[in-house]
Amino acid sequence: MPWLAPVTLTNPYVRLEPLAPGHHDALCEAARDGELWRLWYTAVPSPEGMAAEIERRLALQAAGSMLPFTVFDASDRVVGMTTYMHIDAKHHRVEIGSTWTASSAHRTPLNTAAKRLLLAHAFEQLECIAVEFRTHRLNTQSRRAIERLGAQLDGILRAHQRASDGSLRDTAVYSITAAEWPAVRSHLDWQLNKPR
Repeated sequence: MPWLAPVTLTNPYVRLEPLAPGHHDALCEAARDGELWRLWYTAVPSPEGMAAEIERRLALQAAGSMLPFTVFDASDRVVGMTTYMHIDAKHHRVEIGSTWTASSAHRTPLNTAAKRLLLAHAFEQLECIAVEFRTHRLNTQSRRAIERLGAQLDGILRAHQRASDGSLRDTAVYSITAAEWPAVRSHLDWQLNKPR
């Protein structure tokens, strides 16, 4: 059995279900909510590119380098995608990334709740030594969200890769270590349970 196998993760705010081709139409609808693929610094699939993106993620899963999820909100509506990626089974490290959610799910507990599920599974079931997050250096919204989780900035990979428009992307790399997880878990639980 592989170290990282498909699993459904759930809490009162969100359900993360293994990505499946049958999620295509609902994912297209979620992508239309905010048209996030139009942002130059993101890699959100357009509705026209959704089938290819699902196929790409499932091929990476078959190769053992990604475990993709479809994100459902508390009302059972598909609102996006997320993954464990850059899987390092030898050193028990993963990156949580390739995440996007419909605009209507932004500024809700959903992202925090989803990350809480993924981090708990990584540290408590998979016994990861660290979990990484990466984003474009200029994606301040994503960087703030990662920092609110309690992740620490490890550094900037300058001219790390090409963006979809051909420009060079500087990548901000963050992580949470196993030693930090208990404090981060308490912080996330507080965030999710505080009065709104």
